[in-house]
This record gives sequence, C-alpha cells and structure tokens, in this order.
Amino acid sequence: MKVVRIEVNNFRLLKKFSLDLESNLSLVLGKNNSGKTSLLSALEKFINSSEKQKIVFDDFNVDLKAALIKLVSGADPIGPENAYTPLGITLKLYIEYDGIDNLSPVSQLIMSLDPDDNHIVLGFEYLVSYPQLTAMRNDYNDVKEKYDNDSSLFLKENQHIYFDQVRKKSFSYSDPDVFTDLTKENISLADVISFRSIGAKRSVTNKDNDKTLSSQTAIIYKKTSENQEQQEAVEGFKKQLRSTDKELSEIYQDMFSGLLGKVAKFGGSRLSETHIKIASTLQHRELLDGNTTVMYTHDTHDLPEHFNGLGYMNLISMIFEIEMLMTSFRRSSKENPAAINLLFIEEPEAHTHPQMQYTFIKNIKSLLKESRMREDGVEIHLQTIISTHSSHIVAECDFDDIKYLRKSPLANSVDAKNLKALKSEYSSDDVNDNAQAELHYKFLKQYLTLNRAELFFADKAILIEGDTEKILLPAMMRKFDQETPDAGAIPLLSQNISIVEVGAHAQIFEKFIHFIGIKALILTDIDSGIKELLFEKDGVTPQLYKKGTQKIETIKCRPDDPAADHTANGSLIFYHGKVREDLGYFTSLNIEGKALSKVGGEWKVDVDGCIFLAYQTKDDGYHGRSFEDAFFSLNKALLGTDSEKFPSLTPKWFNKYINGECDAFEFAEKAVGKKPSLAIEILLNSIPDKKSDFSNWKTPHYIQEGLGWLRK
Repeated sequence: MKVVRIEVNNFRLLKKFSLDLESNLSLVLGKNNSGKTSLLSALEKFINSSEKQKIVFDDFNVDLKAALIKLVSGADPIGPENAYTPLGITLKLYIEYDGIDNLSPVSQLIMSLDPDDNHIVLGFEYLVSYPQLTAMRNDYNDVKEKYDNDSSLFLKENQHIYFDQVRKKSFSYSDPDVFTDLTKENISLADVISFRSIGAKRSVTNKDNDKTLSSQTAIIYKKTSENQEQQEAVEGFKKQLRSTDKELSEIYQDMFSGLLGKVAKFGGSRLSETHIKIASTLQHRELLDGNTTVMYTHDTHDLPEHFNGLGYMNLISMIFEIEMLMTSFRRSSKENPAAINLLFIEEPEAHTHPQMQYTFIKNIKSLLKESRMREDGVEIHLQTIISTHSSHIVAECDFDDIKYLRKSPLANSVDAKNLKALKSEYSSDDVNDNAQAELHYKFLKQYLTLNRAELFFADKAILIEGDTEKILLPAMMRKFDQETPDAGAIPLLSQNISIVEVGAHAQIFEKFIHFIGIKALILTDIDSGIKELLFEKDGVTPQLYKKGTQKIETIKCRPDDPAADHTANGSLIFYHGKVREDLGYFTSLNIEGKALSKVGGEWKVDVDGCIFLAYQTKDDGYHGRSFEDAFFSLNKALLGTDSEKFPSLTPKWFNKYINGECDAFEFAEKAVGKKPSLAIEILLNSIPDKKSDFSNWKTPHYIQEGLGWLRK
C-alpha cells in the first residue's frame, strides 16, 4: 500500500498543487521559495494536527486571503447559499493497494466494491461554511472600527473561530461528491497513516551549550568541590561515579551496537570521524541532567560531542533521529504498524560538506531498508520524501526519483514535475528520429547527474560552447555590470545564474530548459561557411554518401565573405528551424529576433521569450566567425608587441597579426593553441581602472547583447 499522489489546494504557495510519489524515495528539488517547506508544513498541520500545529491565516494562499478579505469587508457579495462553494485549504492523499496488502486498517475507507478499483482517496479539509462566513462578515461589521476598517487584521486574529476544525474524509476515486466523513463517524486514522519528519532547522551545534538545569547543577557541583570542608565527600562521590561509568559504558556499547554500526557505514576522510561510542558520564558536571553523552574518538582519546565538526554532528544527529522515528513507525510487537508510513527529511545537506552529502544519499536507502524490519519479522512499508538544495545529493540520486518544483505561470502558485516525464518529451513520433531522441535523453541524464545538477537550482542559465568562454565569462559579466550599470536590474554576478559548457549541443538541452522553465542565454558561433561539392582525385567523379547523395564540404570563412552561403551551427539551425541554414537570415536578425519561446512544440521568435541565441555580429567594422576572432578584432592593443605575454599563441602568427600581415579570422584559425591557456593569459594581462576591473579590453558586442537581455 502506498501514496501515489499528494494534492494540496490553497496552502501558502501550494494553490493547486499535485506531487507524484515514488514507492520508496522521492527527491524534491526546487529553488528557494518554491514550496518545499510549504509541503512539509501542510502534511504536518493536517496529518499530525495539534494545538502546536494549528492552521493560521498566514497559511492561506494569497489569493484565498484576498478573496476572504473582500468577502468579509463587504467589497464582494457573498451571494446565495445554494451557489456557495466552501472556501479554505484542502489536502488529499491518493493511495493504491494490491492483492497482498492487509486491508483491515483501511476497510472503513474503501468506497468502491469494484475489484478493478484499488484506490483510496484520503482527504483533509479546513473550510468555512456559508453560515460561518456570513457570521464572520456580520461580526466584523460590528467591530471594524476597532481594526481600523481593515478586515485582514480581523481575520488574522479571529479566523480560527469561524473555520471548522480539520475534517477528515474518504472520497470515492471516481466521484469526489461521494465520501465518508471520518470526523463525523469518529473513525481514527492511527492505523491508516503515520507521518514523521526531520526539519531543516535542527538544534545541533558544536557550541558547548548548557541547558538551564544542567548549568544550574554544574554550578552547584563546582561550588561544592571548591569547598575544602566538603572535599573528601566530593572525591568519594566522584570515585563512585567513575566506577559506575565504566560499568555502564560497557552496557551502553552493547545496547547501541546496531545503531553505532549504522553510523560507521557513513564513513569520512578517516574512519575515526564516524567511529563513535556511547559513554556514561555521570562524573561530568556539565551533564548532570542526563546520564549519557555521545563521545567521538580522536586518535586514542575520547572527546565530547561538541568537539566534533558541525557537519559530522549534524549527520550523526540525523541518523539518531531517523532511528528514533523508525522505532515509532515499527511500533511495539503488541501493535500493528500503520498501513502507510511517510517520512519527510528536509534539507539533509545542512552544515555538511559535498563529500558527506554524497555519502548520505548513497547510504540512506539501505539505512531505511534495514530499519523497516521488526524483531518479530514484521516489515513496514516506508515512503521517504527528501527535499534538498544540494546538487551533490542530486548527482548521486536516481534520476527517476526527482520531483522538480517551480513557480507556476499561475500567480502565487508552484507546480511539481516528474523528471522521468522528460523521457516522453524526448521521444519522437518519427521512428527514424526516435533512436536519436533516446540517445539525447540518455546523454542529458548522465550530463546533469554527473556534471551540472546545479541547473535544477538556477534562476537563469548561460549555455556556452568552450573553455575560453567558460573562463572569461565571469569577468565579462563583472565588466558588464561595472561599465553599464542599471539601477532597475540586479547585477549579473548577484543573480542565481549557472554557466554550463555544452559544446555544440545546446539543442539537446532545449526540452530540459523548457521543462524546468528557466531563462537561458545561449552563446554560440555563427560558423559561417561556403559549401563545396567533393570529388574523387580525378576531379570529375563525385564522392557519394551511402544514400547516394553527393558529399559536401564546408569551407570556413568570415560571415561577410561574398561567397559565404550558410551556417553550419546546429543550434542556430535547430532553434530557428531546419530550413534556416541561410546565412543571410541570421546576419539580418536584430536583437528582437533572437529571443524565442516554445509554442506548440516549436521554437518561435518572441521578444518576451525565455531563450536568447547570441552569436557574432558586425562589431567596429569587423564581423567575426568565432569568439576568438571577434575578441581579437576588438583587442589587438591588448596583445601588445611581446608574444611572451601570450605563450598560447604561435609567435609566427602573433607577429604577423601585430604587423598587419593577416586579419583576425586567419589569426584565430592559425595562432591559437590551447584555448583555456589563452583565456587565462587574457585575465593575467588585464588592467583595472576606476570604471572597470578589466578596462584594457572590450567584450564582443554579441556577448554584451546577450548579457543585457539576461540581466533584465
């Protein structure tokens, strides 16, 4: 039995929210303020509802707040009761079961006798009825002067009086109007669902914090030990405690051996970092409020827990807390576990370095699996939800487990998407293209998990071709911010932008970029060329492909070469349509024609588009073909006359270019050796002034054009 989908309506950012769950682990990703914590809070407040977890006015989605404010103030009419739909927050859990599940805990929730219907819909509602809404409005009218005629203030203080308690219902899967009111029928869910969580705000700290009672007893003990008249009694007391500690520590080691073994599996740079023991410390004045403390081994010394690094303390604390929660899920041998067990772990990466994050996600599945079995052989089914901002955790997870949360085009709302749904996005109706589409999807999965998982958490992305741009782009972004400040825009280097090297394969990422809905700048080359037919050595017989068509070779040339007839750039051709190989189309596009949106499965020119393709344009009288010749044409003065400052450039061609014996196109083709080295040399030879940190060179216009679009 498992939860297959969670639906939340009108809770904070979760206006019309639906999240599919995997059978074991679901990894929930998303940028800040994308609803991950809201999801946890909704589950806590509805499933584990209590006085501490009560719903407050600020839990309402902003649109629901606005509607209630208007209704209560009288700005909008309430209307007749027969047309009223109760307002409020709802949570639904869609549950599936099969033939091997024990249905006795959920027998009262099953709404259909159809053998093919294996669904249960468990609902939680926090609604205001028509009479309650009317009463709220009338009561506000009586006291509105007390609230300065502000109905929002009245609602914040009094909403709980008028809204009904959280009501629990079991709905028919096929007809939502058919349900059983579990609250009215007094049907308990204790044996149906158990929900536990580990929040991101954990109390672990490596400060030697004393709790009130502990600090008080420590002070009393210290004063007693300093009194000479009591010294003999104190020493006898300490001696007895030490003897007891030794005996108890041996017992504790046996009692907690299983748990300590689980901690040890998570390892570290050295075995000792997670090789811990439980020691009795009755003699420690700072821990008189308890009889045990966690010690960790450093060389041959046992040191108290707060001496350890914060990351390891946090990791060990999580393992301890998971073990405690798993004990709660398993229950005692006299009780049956709940039919459904949900565990939510929020941001396990807190205070941990990347390697520890890899270790955590690699081991968490096995840790949870081991903890599901009870001593009497009963095994609980557990579904775990982990929310994270860590690209390192993503890199070690199963791609199909990922759930991506993003702000919805619908205002004040977020959507959840299954990453495994991307596979269908990359499939093709064309049988001939399907193999290529599957190859692209496989490449994307490997690339994202191994190299660029941070794309999941970026607000914007820059897709670049090579190492030169990768090294120089941060400097160009800084230079752009310094030289062209815009008071109405956040500086580029202050924005959440991910720079991704994709080579000549930016088109492979188009479905992913569209899927996660981020703004993307593609910096690419115009790759102008001249098509020439290929012949055999006799100069007469054409060279043919297997299909019988004649082979064609592209000869590189400057875009303004009179013979230039096409672009060989796959990304430009893909995004602007496969028929757009003609060079004239791209050289004639203005800035408005370079932004695109996806409409009906195809990319179309759109001034408000989410993708912008920037490529070389005519700049100071020269039209470059690649980044290198576009850069050199503008920055000949940067090179100077000393080729030793740029050892990556061939001295012969360096001197030819400086002496005017070749143009920037030929120089870029012949002189450049190692491109990463060239980029570093440019930075090493940069000179700052009051306006810019890189004042002695210019950024090519097409890159400035793209950065200006991205900064908005």
